[in-house]
Amino acid sequence: MHSTPFSPAEARSARQRVGLTPAQVAQSMAACGTPVHPELVAAWELGSYAPTDQQLFALANALWCDTTTLMGVTPRTLAEFRLARQLTVERLAYRIGMDPHEYRAAEAGRTWHGDTWQTRALVEALGLSLRALTGLTGRDDELAGLLRTAVEGRWKAHVGAVAELVVVDATSVGDALRTMHAEFSDFAERYMGHLVARNDDARLKEIAAERSAYLRRLVDHFWELIGEAGEASPFPLGGR
Repeated sequence: MHSTPFSPAEARSARQRVGLTPAQVAQSMAACGTPVHPELVAAWELGSYAPTDQQLFALANALWCDTTTLMGVTPRTLAEFRLARQLTVERLAYRIGMDPHEYRAAEAGRTWHGDTWQTRALVEALGLSLRALTGLTGRDDELAGLLRTAVEGRWKAHVGAVAELVVVDATSVGDALRTMHAEFSDFAERYMGHLVARNDDARLKEIAAERSAYLRRLVDHFWELIGEAGEASPFPLGGR
């Protein structure tokens, strides 16, 4: 079950910075359309209770601070990025054209199975990049597996699967896979060249180590080759 991340200490510090009492905070939240009792505001600061999503948004507005300040965490999940943008599940689901129950399940399972349009709408709404979305929904391992199969075999056969996974156009993905396949093939050619020439084992081990290091960086290198399409974030996070 989703639990709103909240830092009592940060909430107390934020209230003190603006010089408000818990009662005044409650009044301000009521003006934002979210009435609460002053005792509840005090209980949040003591850590006895945590605000709901909507209460968190109203509290941030009342204290003139970013939602992430009150959360006390750097967003690392879909739910935390949504909260940082002050979006309820229902509002975000509407914006990306997805059933709220389906989207809530995606947050709970830290997975993502939206179509191309929904994915692009999601990264825009949350201020993410496609690269970040792939990582925080746990698909880096799947991507690494596809990339390794591509560079070790027929890369063209895997363009469609990789493009679907990362939601980047097939032309850009194809260009990246072709480059990576050529780079990886170079390791094999150099290794065999030294082997045929009967060079010392030290050089062979060096090439093998380079190959292993290359494989470990497959995902990062892929996104480096994809470039702006994978890194661009439509909006900065948390700006007021």
